[in-house]
Amino acid sequence: MIQRILSVVSLVIIAVVISGLASDTGAQGRMKIRYALGDVISIDELPLLIAVEQSKARGVDVEVTAFKSEEVATQAVINGQADVGQGTPYAAIQKVNVPIRFFYQLSALQFFPVVNKESYKSWKDLDGQEIAVQGRGSGTEAIMILAAKEHGIKYKNVSYVPGSQVRALALLKGNIKATILDASNKNMVMKDAPDKFIILPLGNLKASDEALFATREFLDKNQAGIRIFLEELIKVNRAINANPKWVLEERKKLGLLKDLPAKMEDEILPFYQEAVQNGVFPNDGGGESAAKNDLEFYGLSGAIKGENVKMDDFWYLAPLKGALANVK
Repeated sequence: MIQRILSVVSLVIIAVVISGLASDTGAQGRMKIRYALGDVISIDELPLLIAVEQSKARGVDVEVTAFKSEEVATQAVINGQADVGQGTPYAAIQKVNVPIRFFYQLSALQFFPVVNKESYKSWKDLDGQEIAVQGRGSGTEAIMILAAKEHGIKYKNVSYVPGSQVRALALLKGNIKATILDASNKNMVMKDAPDKFIILPLGNLKASDEALFATREFLDKNQAGIRIFLEELIKVNRAINANPKWVLEERKKLGLLKDLPAKMEDEILPFYQEAVQNGVFPNDGGGESAAKNDLEFYGLSGAIKGENVKMDDFWYLAPLKGALANVK
């Protein structure tokens, strides 16, 4: 009788152990990632939001906080108030003593300089004029600075206005006359006032729009949780690249962005179709090629100072390599 009871208890213990091993993290092993976003949450954040939900199911809780600017979000990571940041703050990372590294390319640059054609018709017309960009050290600022260098002009002032949607509305209201927008808000502006604005031409840009960064200490101490999060981000990008409509289905299933303005609803699919066509979402997290392209682009724009800068001074690719090994 005692032997039978012991056998049953043993089976229960084995079952519990197997159950614990079956999930990525047990109840006691749940990990929290404090994620700093320096932008308003809109349709371009859907891949992130989907990956957050999928990571949660695997025991990793990613808590996304939208700060008022990329600069403030970066400071949150530097000061230890957040674990992972999103953006391209190369200048800030180069200046601080804290060993912060990029480790994943979320998306590549896809932006459009949009101007009021009553005031400007070319890049030369922007000489001595005011422009508005996302934030200090952002990809939008780098693009506009690089374009100014290429066209031999100098802006009178650069205003920092976080949120492409915010800048688009300001453009439509006449509060600003020259800015740079993402695809969805560019489409909205050109649809609402097609005869009022023009898009200035840009060359072929190969650099990160949004990349993830964290301290080396955090990445080394939380390898399992970071790996899971990156795996889900990779899976999401691959699903979108295979079928842009997938993002619509997942948004509905997960109940994401319920308060999205009606005007933006129709922009979701065109935004992701255009993004997929232009290779915005990497299937491999960017890797070494993204790092090298960033060093060249942000070096030319002036965000990165000095010569002979090394990839290892800005990027740490071990977490990405670990995630890619698990995603087939």
